[in-house]
This record gives sequence, C-alpha cells and structure tokens, in this order.
Amino acid sequence: MHNVIVIFGPTASGKTRLSIELAKEIGGEIISADSMQIYKFMDIGTAKPSKEEMDGIKHYMIDEVYPDEEFSVAKYKKLALEYIKEIISKGKIPIIIGGTGLYINSLIYNIDFSEVETDWDLRNKLKKEADEKGNAYLHDKLKAIDPDAAQKIHVNDVKRIIRAIEVYESTGKTISHLQKVSRLKPPEYNYIKIGLTMDRAKLYDRINKRVDVMLENGLVDEVKKLVELGYDKNAIAMQGLGYKEILAYLRGECTLAEAVEILKRETRRYAKRQITWFKRIKDVFWIDMDKFNNEHEIIENLKDCLATSGIFL
Repeated sequence: MHNVIVIFGPTASGKTRLSIELAKEIGGEIISADSMQIYKFMDIGTAKPSKEEMDGIKHYMIDEVYPDEEFSVAKYKKLALEYIKEIISKGKIPIIIGGTGLYINSLIYNIDFSEVETDWDLRNKLKKEADEKGNAYLHDKLKAIDPDAAQKIHVNDVKRIIRAIEVYESTGKTISHLQKVSRLKPPEYNYIKIGLTMDRAKLYDRINKRVDVMLENGLVDEVKKLVELGYDKNAIAMQGLGYKEILAYLRGECTLAEAVEILKRETRRYAKRQITWFKRIKDVFWIDMDKFNNEHEIIENLKDCLATSGIFL
C-alpha cells in the first residue's frame, strides 16, 4: 500500500511552506485540501501560494473551477484520488495539505459522498429560508433531524447545513449515519496524518497579521474585479471568508475598518473550529510549531518520528 502524506492544521499555522519544503526534500507533489483555493480569480483572500512560493513543486486542486460553480466533497475526493494515482505513477509521493476537514476526512476515512444527488429545488428553497428567517432557523431545523451533524456544523455554515438537510430529505437517513456506514470500507492508501499546532494567542496574532497583509496585497481590488466579472454575493465562492466581508464594504453596508475587524474575528473563530475538528482525527503525528526555528528542523523531527513507527521518507 502506497504512503500518502496528509498535513492539516488551522489557517495561518504554516502548512503551505512546510508542505513545499517537505515536497522538495522527499520528492513529492502537493494536492490542496482547501475549499476556497479551488476557485479561479481568488488568490489573495484564499492565501494561494504564488508560483515563486511553489518553488517548482507541482500543485493540484488549485484554480479548478469558476467562483459560481458548484464543487462538492464528492467531486473533491474523485479528483484527489485521480491526482494521487498520477503522482504515484511518476514515482513521487503525494502530499495532501489543507484545512478543510471534510475534504481530508473524505480521503483518510474513505467516505463516500457521491450516493446522494443534488436536489436543486430543495436547495434553493432552504437557501431562501436562510435568507428570510436567518441561519439559526435552518440550523435548528437540522438539529431536530440530525443533532450529531448540527453539533459539528457551525450555525453560519449554511452550505453544509443545507447539504445535511438535503441528504435526509433525499434518503430518509441522516448524513451522520451515512458517513459512519461509509467508513466501513478501508481507505485505498496508507495516509500518514501530520497535524500542526501552536500557541493559540500566537496563532490568532498570525491570523490578524495575515489579514493585514491581504489588504496590503490588494484584497479589495481582487473583490472589485470579481464583481466586475459578474460574481456577486450569490456566487458560491463569494460567501467565503475574506470575500463576503469586503463585498459588504463595497456595497456600503459597513466601513472598510469594520469589514477588516469582522474578517479577523471570523477567521479566528474559523481557526478555532478547525482545531476542534482536527482533534477528532486519530493516529496523528502532532507537530508543535512553536518548538522549531524553521521548516528544515520540523522536517528532520518529523522524519525521526515517522521512522519510530516504521515509516521512512
């Protein structure tokens, strides 16, 4: 069974640089597991690595679809598995890297999300309910159907709330039940799970500074360009962090300073949810990023840890 490395952690924890340095060290290629980096034209707000930062390392699952296109977990898993096979066929090591928990779980637990087809009429009806009655109303509806899913899905994550309700309405079974059943089939690869952690205060400071850098690098202009291209607040990707806040500013709903503070706050909250999600994953090699001075030290430590488990890179 081939090894596939999976690096996950909260936003701004240093995943990108570490994965690129690791890929250079062991002869790997990178598959993104980020639900926003799949969209074209959205570079600054999604913190996509530039060509210079990629440093010659091939990246997959970046710029796959347009901002108004639907992109499901099922599609992600299908494409990611195709890319894993492609990378292995070249004699290289696949490295999955990202912070989208559902994408990562779909691979490491071999969860099958493809059985339930999209019900657009129901989806549009639920979206209208969220717009008219609020996200909490829809979240309460999910709580009555599937309390386990409601506990894991944030009240403002409307996309996932709708999908969970849609699954129940289409199958009569909760998404929590289907995910448990689908995990019975073992994964196709030996996924080596590497989780990144750091002091919470330090992480939040990094998040705040990253948002400031995004603004300096032209996030407002990026959102303006997206609007000019015809992608308004109804486009799927424009609901993402960094885009909905700046879009609200451009629509005159708040000042730029208010938008920036909201973005920082919501990104910190998102990081907290990511940390909670990743703690549920078992058999993880955890790396405390505070203990190392650079990526080289981290990689050497990681190789030593893996070697003790009989995994040699």
